[in-house]
Amino acid sequence: MTASPGRIGIGLAAVARPAYITSGRGRDLGQQRSVADLRARTWSVLDAAHAAGIRYVDVARSYGRAEEFLAGWLAARPGTDDVQVGSKWGYRYVGGWRTEADVHEIKEHSADAFAAQSAESLALLGDRLGVYHVHSATLETGVLADAGVHRAMAALRDRGVRVGISTSGPAQSDAVRRALEVRVDGEPLFTSFQSTWNLLEPSVGPALAEAAQAGARVIVKEPVANGRLAPGGDDGSPGATGAAAAAARAGVPVDQLAIAVALAQPWAPTVLSGAVTPAQVASNVAAAALAVPEDLEALAEDPREYWTRRSRRAWR
Repeated sequence: MTASPGRIGIGLAAVARPAYITSGRGRDLGQQRSVADLRARTWSVLDAAHAAGIRYVDVARSYGRAEEFLAGWLAARPGTDDVQVGSKWGYRYVGGWRTEADVHEIKEHSADAFAAQSAESLALLGDRLGVYHVHSATLETGVLADAGVHRAMAALRDRGVRVGISTSGPAQSDAVRRALEVRVDGEPLFTSFQSTWNLLEPSVGPALAEAAQAGARVIVKEPVANGRLAPGGDDGSPGATGAAAAAARAGVPVDQLAIAVALAQPWAPTVLSGAVTPAQVASNVAAAALAVPEDLEALAEDPREYWTRRSRRAWR
């Protein structure tokens, strides 16, 4: 079974700020990371994505200047009226455009944070904003039990913006299932779920299937595991090495295998590319034409091990 390229989106987490945790940034970006350099690179990635048929773009308040870069690109490019934008609130970018910053983003899931950040997102994106997520919602932050936040987000929902959550960490399934229970004025509040799912960390899959069954949109982020499932990203772990070997047997780059497997999930997600070059966009989009090999379940890691490993990745 193959998928449509239209189910692939492009995320700007790795291209719209000078430092991130994706492998290979030194090779892909070099040292040219000024605001002007990364604006130009972001636009080139967006041009390549649109030409390849991608029509969903994912940004966030904490992704450096991602919303600003995207807004400028949309204004400058005729024919992009069919592009849908999803953004997120709940983290602030505090890195000061420095790769060596001690802290790059700060998390806050309060009603005040939503009010401030949603105003900033709307000021930049206006009616192009189609989806707005709580960024990395967890049970621990209290955002999934905060009636004030829910009421404020419902006002955005009632304006026609789909609201939802993104998830990270070994308890993603708990956050998805709790969010599915939230109602405001008798209607489900959270109807979009953006979660990490890949060959190494598929544990949220059953919860995402429940979300899809309930009528929610499902978006997969980090399908190449922040570069661990991309060419040159094999870190020697059994899962990454096994994925590279499976891709070699299939005669395709490992990023294509990883994205094809995500696209093949029965809950029909949109799958985000995190490409930072036009060539990576082309490789990721080619995954839509692949038939998926079987028997890859053994590549999965224990979720706690996966997220511990991810938390130790350096920003560079």
